[in-house]
Amino acid sequence: MARRRRRSRVTWPRRLLLAMLAVPALYLLAALVGSLVPLNGAWTEPARGTTVYLRSNGVHVDIVMPAVAQGLDWRSYFPRRDFADAPANPKWFGFGAGERRVFLETASWADLTPRAAWGAVAGGERIIHVDRTAEPGADLFAIRLRPEEYRRLWAAVRAQLALSPEGRPLRIDHPGYGPDDAFYLSRGRASALNTCNNWVADKLRLAGVEVSAWSPFAQGLTWRYRKVER
Repeated sequence: MARRRRRSRVTWPRRLLLAMLAVPALYLLAALVGSLVPLNGAWTEPARGTTVYLRSNGVHVDIVMPAVAQGLDWRSYFPRRDFADAPANPKWFGFGAGERRVFLETASWADLTPRAAWGAVAGGERIIHVDRTAEPGADLFAIRLRPEEYRRLWAAVRAQLALSPEGRPLRIDHPGYGPDDAFYLSRGRASALNTCNNWVADKLRLAGVEVSAWSPFAQGLTWRYRKVER
């Protein structure tokens, strides 16, 4: 009996360790499979249309859209006064979603705290990061859209914004990362299952664009689209 007890004391810690290792392994496997499975698989990129971009830093992806296209104008939603020193006549607006603490408390990776990291994994309030710029940025992937696809994408992004009774996005009192960006209240929650990159993928799916079924990582989302060489 004593020998059996010793074996049990050794076995349970091993089982616990294996269970702890299995969770991230299964997450990575699901991300790999999800990045290979397409939604809207019949979609083809048109020869003509409105170009939008995915802007990636290797971890986080933004949707970058023209300031004005297809009769739709972002400028009145995000006026210059919301930003420290944004262009008066912007050509592009970038949109990214994320968990509130991660966005507001981590201007760089050096600022990442255990509290913010746990919020990203376990889930927290989602907010929207917007930049008002003259150029779409670097590390871009291009997607050309038909007029109706662009309008659906525009509507899908707009629907994520929490609006005032007057229909204005609700700016968060935060200085932003630089002179041309700001944060706004959003709808929904962000988590390890519904990451910033899943948010982008979902907007593209609603527009009708072919997209990875589940892509929590940037690479699982962007590989389907044309890399912009500069």
